[in-house]
Amino acid sequence: MSLAEITERVQRAEAAAGRAPGSARLIAVSKKQPEARVRAILQQSHRVFGENRVQEAAGKWPGYREAFDGIELHLIGPLQTNKARQAMELAQAIHTLDRPRLARTLARLAQEMGACPDLFIQVNTGEEPQKAGVLPAQADDFVAECRGMDLPVAGLMCIPPVDEAPSLHFALLGKIAARNGLEGLSMGMSGDFEQAVAQGATHLRVGSAIFGAREDG
Repeated sequence: MSLAEITERVQRAEAAAGRAPGSARLIAVSKKQPEARVRAILQQSHRVFGENRVQEAAGKWPGYREAFDGIELHLIGPLQTNKARQAMELAQAIHTLDRPRLARTLARLAQEMGACPDLFIQVNTGEEPQKAGVLPAQADDFVAECRGMDLPVAGLMCIPPVDEAPSLHFALLGKIAARNGLEGLSMGMSGDFEQAVAQGATHLRVGSAIFGAREDG
């Protein structure tokens, strides 16, 4: 499916939900995608991209930024504390703030660097033991803890369980965000982004629907 088709579907979903055009931002998830595919999307004037790994992002985005203006990079994969400084230097947003130790590291680095990317707290809405993220019952306290460190918490992020209705998890994330005065909702991927728009998503993380299947399968 083309970028234009995905963009049109997002616009239709916004209209159906009575939302303003452009209120759901499309992040093109370019992890493990070959250069030709990424450049093709850049050449269509799309500028918001997502990467899972800091090392991969560091290997390709400085070069793309030399060739294309206005690139906005979002890190959407698990972040190790020893990669935090590099992540903060590379990205305009980090979507996977998921534990106090990482929050403390980001806060210390933000003081040293004098700046910090927008941060989304990852909430494990399905309470799945294999997934990162704070549990829903702990989310309010963690938001307050991060704010107490002067971290720029822009919103929340979730990845619903694959065998459950995503809309239920999107709705839960929205409720947690609302009671904490947070506007950002990073939710919705290739298979469910229209449902996410209906539930108020502000950031959609779409990869395979834009780029096709990754080369690693």
